[in-house]
Amino acid sequence: MIDHRTALTLWRRFDVTVRDLALGLLLLGASFLPVLHNHGTQLGGMPARSFDALAVAVVALECLPLAVRRRWPAACLLLVSLGFAVDQLRGYHSVAGTALAIALLSVGAHLERRRRATAILFSAAYVPLAVVLFQLGSGEPPEEFVTFYLALVLAWGIGAWLRSTRAAEAERRRRVAEDTRAAERTSIARELHDVVTHHVTAMVVQAEAARYLTATPDRLDQTLTAVTDTGRRAMTDLRHLLDLLNPDHGVEARTSSPGGFGTLVEQTRQAGQPVEFTEEGTPAASTGSADLVAYRVVQEALTNALKHAHGSRTSVQVHHSEREITVEVSTDGSGSQAGSPGGSGRGLAGLRERVAVLGGDFVVDRQAGAGFAVRARIPTGSRS
Repeated sequence: MIDHRTALTLWRRFDVTVRDLALGLLLLGASFLPVLHNHGTQLGGMPARSFDALAVAVVALECLPLAVRRRWPAACLLLVSLGFAVDQLRGYHSVAGTALAIALLSVGAHLERRRRATAILFSAAYVPLAVVLFQLGSGEPPEEFVTFYLALVLAWGIGAWLRSTRAAEAERRRRVAEDTRAAERTSIARELHDVVTHHVTAMVVQAEAARYLTATPDRLDQTLTAVTDTGRRAMTDLRHLLDLLNPDHGVEARTSSPGGFGTLVEQTRQAGQPVEFTEEGTPAASTGSADLVAYRVVQEALTNALKHAHGSRTSVQVHHSEREITVEVSTDGSGSQAGSPGGSGRGLAGLRERVAVLGGDFVVDRQAGAGFAVRARIPTGSRS
């Protein structure tokens, strides 16, 4: 047995013309019910007339064009208006006259071009109809024709309101989609910045040092090996980043860090940066994005240390608790900045935003020379 949701889904698969034709056929069938004869719209007071062969054609002309009320609303209104005019002049007064209000609402909601011209032409066509009905009818006061015209305007206005509401909703969805794409691009850019900048900076510093080691082959070989290892780690981290962009990966795969803090520290030491590393506590079972953000904080801070305070004593302290991860990276700035590439400041700004999203705190303290201290408190358990 098909439930109502399945039936509704199947119904929506039909072309819009087929669905609108069903409305026209329903109104057509109702118009021929004997109990509803002469119980439709009555304008001008024309004497009622029983249905004849012409009535069948007139009712069909009013109802069947509703099939194209959304595809060709202007054509629908034209045909329905002609049928309505004959209906009133002949005195059939069928319930098919309701189709005129439906056609007007459809024009207001779905007509895209020449809306003003269509409104003017329809209003101009209504005037001679009202004059003829006033002369041939039982003498209804002109106020009745004005009232009926205002009712038709109301139907058009309702359709126009529906159209503007639909357009506003489409614009809202477009903006949401654009904002979502922009946020995704920003997130990808941050990840690329964190991965590429850190490894490339280490490789640049190591390669710069190798220039001065030509007289000591052993140390030169160690430095070039470190450059090679850094390049391999860069490729590994980039593959991890591609995994983050893969929708088939689960939440845990997308929020876990690409490597441990020890790996970052060891790589920075190989680039010639003396680093003291302390990690306390046991990581929580579920940290959400906190683990990855903490990893990026240490990565960016060590990258800045290589850039701006190469050779300075650097300290990395990571503390895990049940509710948060605290990170502090500091350097005394006594080293050299020679050969280090400049920075754009995007890394720290991006980290501040990412920590703030998780409800944490991020502080950068500038010290004398090139020294600095980066402190971050990152709540765990968030799936942001």
